[in-house]
Amino acid sequence: MRRGRWLEVCWYGTLAALAAASQIHLARGAEFYVAPGGNNSGSGNSGAPWATLQYAADHVGPGDRVTVRAGNYKGFYLDTSGTAANPIEFFAEPGVLINTPTSGAGNQDGINLELASHIIIDGFSVTGMPRAGIRSVGLDDDMAEFVTIRNVHAYNNGRWGIFTGHVNDLLIENNETNGSILEHGIYVSNSGDRPVIRNNVTWGNHGAGIHMNGDASLGGDGLITGALVSGNRVYGNAASINGGALGGGSGINMDGVQDSRVENNLLYDNHASGISLFMGDGAEGSSGNVVVNNTINQPSNGRWAINIQDGSTDNTLLNNIILSQHASRGAIDVSADSLPGMVSDYNAVISRFTTNGGSSNITLAQWQAATGQDAHSFTATATQLFENWTAGDYRLRSGSPALNKGTATEAPTVDIVGTPRPAGAIDIGAYETATAPTLSADFTGDGFVDAADLAAWRSAFGANANGDANNDNRTDGADFLIWQREYTGSAPTVAAAIPEPASATTAGIALIAGIAMLRHKKNETLRGATSTVASGERAQAVVRAEHWVREG
Repeated sequence: MRRGRWLEVCWYGTLAALAAASQIHLARGAEFYVAPGGNNSGSGNSGAPWATLQYAADHVGPGDRVTVRAGNYKGFYLDTSGTAANPIEFFAEPGVLINTPTSGAGNQDGINLELASHIIIDGFSVTGMPRAGIRSVGLDDDMAEFVTIRNVHAYNNGRWGIFTGHVNDLLIENNETNGSILEHGIYVSNSGDRPVIRNNVTWGNHGAGIHMNGDASLGGDGLITGALVSGNRVYGNAASINGGALGGGSGINMDGVQDSRVENNLLYDNHASGISLFMGDGAEGSSGNVVVNNTINQPSNGRWAINIQDGSTDNTLLNNIILSQHASRGAIDVSADSLPGMVSDYNAVISRFTTNGGSSNITLAQWQAATGQDAHSFTATATQLFENWTAGDYRLRSGSPALNKGTATEAPTVDIVGTPRPAGAIDIGAYETATAPTLSADFTGDGFVDAADLAAWRSAFGANANGDANNDNRTDGADFLIWQREYTGSAPTVAAAIPEPASATTAGIALIAGIAMLRHKKNETLRGATSTVASGERAQAVVRAEHWVREG
């Protein structure tokens, strides 16, 4: 099995395990509640909830679930672990806001998990913390593991929205992080392997939207491996906060990240780079990664869309839209020591590349000649590609040059919104355009299979191929059966209305007609059924076609 495919199997195996773990119902634990006006001397049940999150955190054990009712709260500190079969869950109902930091670990965070494993944090809003909205950490010789942070809104916090360090098998999903004053929206650090960061929205942070750092200086092996970064919307980062200068940090930063996947992400208006693979404090360069089906559009004051430096070798870039509105920066900035093992192809790009940090730029054609990369890639503009990119709509427009121009190699099975990608030609970028199935028996070409198409079939029967639905260059009974299957209303049965064929084919047509009659169990005659079409059938066909489009 190819290395890339093997890695993909491993990643999706990890995803399946995480998904299974996240769906465990805590049957062997207790159900506790926290609510404004509660009493910590009570039982903590639904009718007698506790008053504070910290009291709940001090009294939970494996399998327990704490439901937090709407209100404003002081944060909490948790150093108790669940188990694989019985995680500890804190679930916030709508309207829960943590706006005062916890008393634990320096009064810096909204929720602080210290050496706590098998934990689920779900649904909280956290704002105004001196350090992190949510923090989860282990040690280099005692890693935390299987921590899930989901459906959280962490905004306007002092340093990070969500921060983790030395945590293996982390799941960060469906969160919104914005307005981090000093650094990043989501920061995964300190050698934690197999993190999954998916379906988050991270925007307007002073640093990176998503920052991943192996942090060799802080212990462990200094690498993050087996990560999946998927389906995130990352925009407006490296932002000015409160009128200050623009910040730094890419939309997605990867420092010492190896053998990982970055897929289906939408990045735009990030004022530093788009996606960066490099070595800062990581033990080695960010190598062996697959960057596939992402859409990146850099603003006029941004850096390069993809930035690969510091001996970050063996990376694969496929099916990406890689654009920039900058006057001189462009698609890919890759250092010479990062070129070995690189594979880049089937991308839609701006025709601007560099291998020396932008000291000199080359066109797509020059890049192809110099490196052998991007043989199937092409240049395009945002206006040519997208529905309305100036308004943040990065779906592919009708006639987009990215439609059906990708490769199935390494492509994820669904797009950023869950639309399935076909087995054949796929779209370039984060969005796959769903299309209605082809109607072979639409002989009139009006988008419907109805009585008009039956009339066209009858006229062509035995005479020409104008009623040919199966591409055998003749109009016969087999085409009628296809018409029946695709008919958008109540399919009529066959009787005397079939045109008179030559005598040699009469028996075959009769047999086909008989089969059709049995399959549909109808009693009407074809002539009677085709004389009129119910007034609602065309509207019904439109609804069905729209349904196909929506469902892919």
